[in-house]
Amino acid sequence: MHSPHQSTKSLKSYIFDFVWLAVGAFLSAFALEVFFVPNSLLDGGIVGIAMILANIFGLTLLPVFQLGLTLPFFYLAYRFIGKTFLWHMLFANIVFVVSLGYLHSLHALNFHGSQLEVVVIGGAILGIGIGLIIRYGGCIDGTEILGIIINRQTGITVGQVVLVCNIFVFCSAGLIFQDWHPPLLSLIAYIVVIKIMDAVIVGLDETKSVLIISSKSKAIADAIMHELGLGLTVMYGRGGFSGDAREILYVIAERLQLAELKELIHREDASAFIAIENLHEVANGNQGNRAGGKKKWSFEAVMKRLFRTK
Repeated sequence: MHSPHQSTKSLKSYIFDFVWLAVGAFLSAFALEVFFVPNSLLDGGIVGIAMILANIFGLTLLPVFQLGLTLPFFYLAYRFIGKTFLWHMLFANIVFVVSLGYLHSLHALNFHGSQLEVVVIGGAILGIGIGLIIRYGGCIDGTEILGIIINRQTGITVGQVVLVCNIFVFCSAGLIFQDWHPPLLSLIAYIVVIKIMDAVIVGLDETKSVLIISSKSKAIADAIMHELGLGLTVMYGRGGFSGDAREILYVIAERLQLAELKELIHREDASAFIAIENLHEVANGNQGNRAGGKKKWSFEAVMKRLFRTK
């Protein structure tokens, strides 16, 4: 049984997340329709492909192409990441495509300044929008989900997958429209977007280490293993002030799983202490490759090998 206070707090947090998801989705649509589309610039990933198709078949169809191309990634999000992320992604995309359709009709908002203004201001607004969406557990582009899946299979980082996809989109635009000027400007804008996203999101690394200290560590550990399917290890410590024995849970999770992980922890114990740090690499030094170096593993593989669960 959970107290009414815990349920209310959880509901407020849930609403708060969706409010910021909506703000991020609207800002992303605003940047595209006001700065990018009128100046023939492109975003990367699935959004970029939708913009190329819209330039060919009609700009009013941009929301249709965006939603249609993203549909397969809803299933992949549910299959490989989780239900919470799926709902966040679905909500963000709905707000995004509705905002695209609404803003497209407001031609008076179209910005036609210098190229520097378009790239910097438009890229900054788009970076803030996408950063808010990712920070609060969602996304509007399927390439990051694709990156996570490829990372699990090959070890290639999510950032590398997204970069390759975006280069493909920009090169395709140059070949299709026989004009390399807009794709090159789009690439510069993409760099601005990434820098602003870095400022908005606290850590863009794909994996995080999470330390959890709670008096209900057993219930939290069971929920993490059985509901999220994540492995963990239990370390034993002692409170510096109280002197009481403590169990400390150590978990490695992907960034997109953090929202669901924190929600689960606070559901079991609203006063639990959580410390989250960036991880740049997860490796198992006991297994060498043919070159005699360390073999890299995805965090799921490490957890399964080191902290096997039933």
